[in-house]
Amino acid sequence: MTPTKALTGPLVDPAALAAALADRRARAATGRVGDVDDLVVADVRWYLDGRSGAAAYTAGHVPGARFVDLDTELSASPGPGTGRHPLPAPAAFLAAMAGHGVGPTTLVVAYDDAGGSTAARLWWMLRQLGRPAAVLDGGIGAWVAAGGDLEAGPPAPADRAARIDAGPAPADWPAGSSVATAEVLVAVAGGAVLLDARSAARYRGDPGAPDPVAGHIPGARSAPWQGNLDPHTGRFLPPDALRARFQALGVGADTAVVATCGSGVTACHDLLALEVAGLRAGRLYPGSWSAWSADPARPVATGPEPG
Repeated sequence: MTPTKALTGPLVDPAALAAALADRRARAATGRVGDVDDLVVADVRWYLDGRSGAAAYTAGHVPGARFVDLDTELSASPGPGTGRHPLPAPAAFLAAMAGHGVGPTTLVVAYDDAGGSTAARLWWMLRQLGRPAAVLDGGIGAWVAAGGDLEAGPPAPADRAARIDAGPAPADWPAGSSVATAEVLVAVAGGAVLLDARSAARYRGDPGAPDPVAGHIPGARSAPWQGNLDPHTGRFLPPDALRARFQALGVGADTAVVATCGSGVTACHDLLALEVAGLRAGRLYPGSWSAWSADPARPVATGPEPG
């Protein structure tokens, strides 16, 4: 059985990943792994406070993992009205992934050290393009707790792209996968539930929050991504607990959902949790608060209620 056959679902258990990697090493020793791997582990650590994800990777990472940079590989350059982390063109994204040995059928297992809050962005992007992807449940902390080893060293250069077919790429992200700024309030007026994955303090607009403009999009409901996790283990809550959480936020089995956050990253965590819960897939607002609040003419709500 190949690693991709052994790993199923949007979440991967550390023990299952360890077994799959051991199988891959055994196959590599016999020359049965080519340029395009059937399993690539991606380290997507990133920090809002400016710390270096690459430095964290260098200090210790899952053996064989590739470092995927949120700012340069999972985002385009910010521009007026796009927010801090706009989506790159699919072709540019897939070319970057090809540089990490990822082909059209490669399963990518993404992890971070923050409950999947940045790894979920890579998961979402791959899945929207029909590529196999999963998130390591509990991240690097769960990997170590399960007895997994770490290796140190800087990220290897992405020098394999010339030998790997990135596969076909659409001109744009699939229709219905995301919403533009002008469509957000239209979606809410049409019955969609707008979930804000930022912390409750940022949602309320408390003093000291890191956003240049305090508050949230009117109508948004506070759904901090941390609430998708068991506070004791750092792993995702069971599906029934996630369903109960979303039901309390007004999300039923067939409810349309749009997820927002600071810049379209942690919103993907709520979208991942929706899938784990077995609920209808939601849409991403990529620009999120950083795009919405850039125009002073747009309405802003503060406090604990949607507004």
